[in-house]
Parts: sequence; C-alpha cells; structure tokens
Amino acid sequence: MDDQNKNLILASALSFAVILIWFVLFPPPEAPVTPDAAPAATAQVEGAAPITGAASSARTTAAPAASAQAADLDFANAPRVAIETSRVKGSLSLLGGYIDELALKDYRDTLDTGSEIVSLLTPRGHDGAYYAFFGWAAGQNLAAEDVPGAKTLWSLENGDTLTESTPITIAWTNAKGLTFRVTLSIDEDYMFSAEQSVTNDSGESVALSPYGMLVRHGLPDNLKKFFILHEGLVAMADGTLTEASYKDFTDFPADNNYVGVYNEVTQVSESGWTGFTDHYWMTTLIPATDGPFSTAAIYSQASDIYQTQAVLPRLEVGAGATATSAMKLFAGAKEWETIRNYQNRDGVTKFLDSIDWGWFFFLTKPIFAVLHWLNGVLGNMGLAIIALTLLLKALLFPLAYKSYASMAKMKELQPQLEKLKKDAGDDKAKLQQEMMALYKKEKVNPAAGCLPILMQIPIFFSLYKVIFVTLELRHAPFYGWIRDLSAPDPSSILNLFGLLPFAAPAPESLLAIISLGVLPILLGISMWVQQKLNPAPTDPVQAQIFGWMPWVFMFMLGGFASGLVIYWIANNTITFTQQYLIMRHHGYKPDVFGNIKQSFSRKKPEVK
Repeated sequence: MDDQNKNLILASALSFAVILIWFVLFPPPEAPVTPDAAPAATAQVEGAAPITGAASSARTTAAPAASAQAADLDFANAPRVAIETSRVKGSLSLLGGYIDELALKDYRDTLDTGSEIVSLLTPRGHDGAYYAFFGWAAGQNLAAEDVPGAKTLWSLENGDTLTESTPITIAWTNAKGLTFRVTLSIDEDYMFSAEQSVTNDSGESVALSPYGMLVRHGLPDNLKKFFILHEGLVAMADGTLTEASYKDFTDFPADNNYVGVYNEVTQVSESGWTGFTDHYWMTTLIPATDGPFSTAAIYSQASDIYQTQAVLPRLEVGAGATATSAMKLFAGAKEWETIRNYQNRDGVTKFLDSIDWGWFFFLTKPIFAVLHWLNGVLGNMGLAIIALTLLLKALLFPLAYKSYASMAKMKELQPQLEKLKKDAGDDKAKLQQEMMALYKKEKVNPAAGCLPILMQIPIFFSLYKVIFVTLELRHAPFYGWIRDLSAPDPSSILNLFGLLPFAAPAPESLLAIISLGVLPILLGISMWVQQKLNPAPTDPVQAQIFGWMPWVFMFMLGGFASGLVIYWIANNTITFTQQYLIMRHHGYKPDVFGNIKQSFSRKKPEVK
C-alpha cells in the first residue's frame, strides 16, 4: 500500500473519529426555557390551547377541550374504571373521561431487583401529567357546556374493568337532551379503540366534530435531548412523515386568537396519525377509517402544555338521530413486530416509520429486520449481532476480496515502487506518472484498500442508530457481566474488573473516561492486531498516528453500547481472517507475529 493510499485511509479513519468525538462531546444544546406569557383568553384544559383546525370546508376554532373551572376539580378523588390486560394496567378517570394512568407490565425502569414497571401515562394533578381523551367540538346550535369537557362526570353504563375481552361504555347526557357515549376496548397489545356516539333528543339539528387528543404537561422527565434520537411530535399525513422536537413547537405559527399559543394544522386527505414519541414508548391517535381529517400540534406557552389532536369532519345530527365516530389510540412500547402487525395486518399507514430510523433508514430498516430475525433464531441478541456481522461481511466479500487481493499485489510491487521513488528523486510529477503507469500495467487499484473502510462507516452509524433507538436491544443480555446490550460495558479496569472492593465510576464521572471495560479493551487489541497485517508506513508521522489509532478508538468507544462494541470486535476479527487468508492465497504471507514483536522491540521513529 503506497503513501497515497495510506493517506486516504488515514483521512477516512480520522474523519470517522472526529465525527464520533464531536457527536459525543458536543450534542445539540438543550431547548431554551421560554418565559411565561399572558394566559390565553379562552377556557382551556388547565391552560391548554383550544381545539383548532376542525375538519370542515374552512379552518375553524371550535369549542375548547374543557372549561377553566377544571383546575378546581378534585381529580385525585374522582371515580375510576380499572384497565387490566396481560400487558398493561392502569385506569380511566370518569371525571373528564381521561385515559390517564397506564403502566407497561413487560418493562421495568432498570435491571435492579424490584424495579418499578414502566409508567407511560400520568393522571392530571400530578407532575408531568400525560393523558388521552376523546370528545366532540361544539358546532351549530351548541355551546361549550353542551359537549363533554374536563368537569364532565361520566357514568359507567356497561362493564366494570376494561380488559382484552370486556369493553366498557361511559355515558353523559347534557341539559339539552343530547346523550354522549364512548365505548372503549383494547386488544392483547397496546391498541385502544374508541367508538363515540351522540344521540340527539334535543328537538333541533346540531353539528359537532369528533376528535381525539393527547396532552402532555411540560417536558418528559427522562428527555434524552441526544442528537441521534428523536423525541416529540411524530405524525403521518398521506404518506408524509413529520417529526418535531418539543423545542420546535415554538417555531409553529402563533395563533392570532390566543396569546402565547403556537399551532401547526395539517389537513389529511386519506390516512394518517399523530402522536408523541419517547425513546422507547409512544402514544398515537389513529382515525379508524380512511377519509379527510385534520391534525394539529399545539403548544401553550403560559402553562407549558403540549398537545396533538386529530379532528374528524363535522357531523350534522338531526333531531332524534344518532351519529357515530371511531378512533384508535396506541399507547405502549415501540416493539418492531407489534407495530409492524398494526401496519400490515390492521392497515395503519406506514406505522413502522414511527420508530426513529434516521437518515440512513434505507440501511437501518433492513439491518434491524435481519437482526430481529437472527435473534429469533439464536435466542440471544448479542449472538444475533455477531451473526449479522458475518452476514454483512459475506455480502461485502466480493469487494473485500478485490481490495485485499489488490493489497497483496501492492506488496509484491513494493520493491519496484521503492526503485521508482529513488530514481525520481524530488521530481514528484515524474514519480506520480511512473507509479500510475506501473499500476495500469499490473492492473492494480491503489485505492482499493480504502473501500472496505469507506463502506464500513455508514454500516457502523446505521447499526449504532439501531442499537440506540430500538426497544429490542434495551435490557437485552449477552453473557456473563453484559446484562444490557444497549448500555456500556459495566466492568472497569479501575477496580480490576470487580476484584477490588469498590464500584466502577459512575457514567457521569470524569473517571469514566479511563474506566475501560473488558469489551473496549478487546476492541483496541483486535484493531491493533489487525493493523499488524501491514507494515508500518514509511513516514514516521503516519506511523505514529496509525500506531495510536487503536487505543484512541478504545477510549472513544468505551462509553458506547456494548452491542456496538461487540459488533466492532467481531468485524475486526472477521476482517483480519479474510485479509490474512486472501493475501496468502495471492502469494503474500503477512508476518503478523513478526510485526507484533517488532512493535515492542523497535525504537520509536523520529519525527522530523
């Protein structure tokens, strides 16, 4: 490999390192805290914005979601209906009809014994309240108090506990004689179905717009604010995906009718959904039938409340008639297989896009699909990562074969290249011309050795994304001390990997930088041994940089997810084996052990 080829490889590797270090040390800044504005001049859900963008011939501002007196009501003592399935448990508040308490039985906050199960939704009146509800926006011949709101006390008309096999129905009749009903059901996973109806016994025709709404008070406590992860609004409208972080809500257009309210309204022609996504969990409103509707993302600055909603077309309900509407609510874990079933089996448009696949989605999607399949076959996600590495290397083998064959040929040409350098002296143009002629004559591509490295960069970032964002890697064990492939190696050289009677430094500690675990050390060694397939560069500066690179990567990747480090070790091992065998096949016998011995015995090159 000539100096030009080495420079290209070196530039690629250093660029890779710089990108990684930049992303780790300088993530995007946190969202600024905005000052409170004057309260909105309308009745709201404890300060939340009103329902906007009702799907009609023109954009309208319909009745508010609830009255301002809601803040004075005792939500803590309101009657509740239990929710209990094999995968979730929680309750529904009959005061306002809120689905506001939901926990996921299959997931725990940490790996510690006795850790609490993950809580997704939080009742009103608590810090970080987060809830969903369904209702009707008042139209013709109706006022705000004529439709259900936050102070509405629903009655339980049917059922006593919401389970997979037992739906419930809640009902409320207003003073005009309109009876509202909501029948809720839930499947074996995380999908609620809400069938709303209104029976008009008022004696006059009325108009209403059915809607579903998700409300979040303040930012999530565990908001990551990390460059590789999207948290906030996620919505699909006629095949177009929209993602907006929480700080982006203040970039939405200011509402002309309400002070300190920002909203973005989207008209949907055929199909779509809208919701909030966290790292591993999500809530999403999905209109149950195809057809026009509108979605809106709303932020009330004064009360620090985020909303997203789906508003269906306005319905005319004549005297004595009944109108119905249906909407679904996904509230649960972003399990790839579960979400794929809702997309393929139940027709939720592009629901898999609710998982944050990133810019390299054309790589991350198939990579995870194969990883998920391998995990099902092997029963261990760590083994699946190693098997995936083998498959990727097999897929890239033709390219690797040509590359390593070219490198072997370059080794054979090394004496001729040295002679050309000696003959050309300081005439760089002549040297370059003669080298190109030699490469052409011998049919050698001097840049071929760079191709595996260049191909490796997008694959690495794609796998990094997959391991970081997908739920299936969370708390997934490997073997021994590796109990969570989505977390860094918990062992530490500072306590001799558990032999000394004190714990490893906390991840936020400065000592964590040098607190290397077993896997990062193996990574550095594997990368260093792989380098020994090639003689050190003749340029002393290059030799020093290449010599330090494995150890720089060892420290740099020490805080990365264990699954990613396992991939890198497996990749180095397979690459070493491929390169060694291919180069021997083409007549060049790399003296790996000799190079290792020389690296310990030789003097350091002088830097001039």
